[in-house]
Amino acid sequence: MAKNIAVNISNYFDFVRFCINDTAPVPDSFYVMDWNGLFDFMKEQALLGVLMFGLNKMPGEVKVPRDIVLKACGTSENIRRRNGQLYKKTAEVLAHLRKNGFEGCILKGQGNSLMYPDPYKRMPGDIDVFVKGTNRKILYEYIKTKGDVTGHHYHHIEYQEEGIQIEFHVIPCSMNNPFYNKRLQRWFGKHITDGCVTVVMPDELGEIAIPTLEFNVIYQLSHLMHHFFDEGIGLRQMMDYYYLLRTTDNRQQTTDNRSMVDTLRHLNLYHFAGAVMWVLHEAMGLEECLFIVPADEWRGKLLLEEIIKGGNFGKYSGLTNHGMGTKYFLKIKRNLRFVRAYPAEALCEPVFRTWHFFWRMWHKY
Repeated sequence: MAKNIAVNISNYFDFVRFCINDTAPVPDSFYVMDWNGLFDFMKEQALLGVLMFGLNKMPGEVKVPRDIVLKACGTSENIRRRNGQLYKKTAEVLAHLRKNGFEGCILKGQGNSLMYPDPYKRMPGDIDVFVKGTNRKILYEYIKTKGDVTGHHYHHIEYQEEGIQIEFHVIPCSMNNPFYNKRLQRWFGKHITDGCVTVVMPDELGEIAIPTLEFNVIYQLSHLMHHFFDEGIGLRQMMDYYYLLRTTDNRQQTTDNRSMVDTLRHLNLYHFAGAVMWVLHEAMGLEECLFIVPADEWRGKLLLEEIIKGGNFGKYSGLTNHGMGTKYFLKIKRNLRFVRAYPAEALCEPVFRTWHFFWRMWHKY
């Protein structure tokens, strides 16, 4: 049974690589593919939009079941429609911020969608906005004029508007270990001034500000690591980072940039970066010339195991199906597995989570 699962997962990765590589040959595994299993796998990993990349160029001799094609087409159309709504809302949110004297920059989300070959194929989520140089309480009062606050966290405040979750970040991201978190916040503060660029959204939907490629390489890596220790990450987040690194293809590669490696070591992101490089190479075929650090097979296998088991943001791991008290101890048990690979973050995760609980109680405006 375990062998069959491993074979299927290998076949699914063949399909993922075929989807995102225009020169990839048709793998032999396509002729024995479990297409229903593939659809479920891509759904769990929030890659159903990318699924259409592969189906649209599938050769005629590969027989994909009609019901799979119909489901994929319907889902793809829904993803396209939702992306259009989010592009429009993203422009509105930034415009309203500017009108009220704030300066915002879009993190991840629709900024990442623009890096895909088709900017409407990424499975959309919420809208994350980093609001630069503002006081938390002032931002909180501004959000209350927009709608009811649905969450107040150390790094962001969230609310809903027209059925869309919007998160205003006071800081881009955080780390569990207070020593490295302080370093990370200093790095963000030093580089965010020149860390945003203006890009044009598709179909004349407006312009938005997103982080520069250089800023994104560090920021999105820290975001991946943060969620890895929270509840998990999936292949959609890996795919975002894949396209981010491919966007740097025409620039001097960060592998040769000693400053990048030094920064990753300084922020305690180096080993996790190696794990991400291994996963991107194995699952998506990322070329070694695009690695920001050498691939780390041991940590990469650990990361990939969690990705497969948990799916998008760990939603299929079972961890999220418990109450707060039970989940607290289950998270500790889960993160104990990572102590050897990432001691600073794994050991500090329950400490940060406990601190964060009381921080939220204290910061109720």
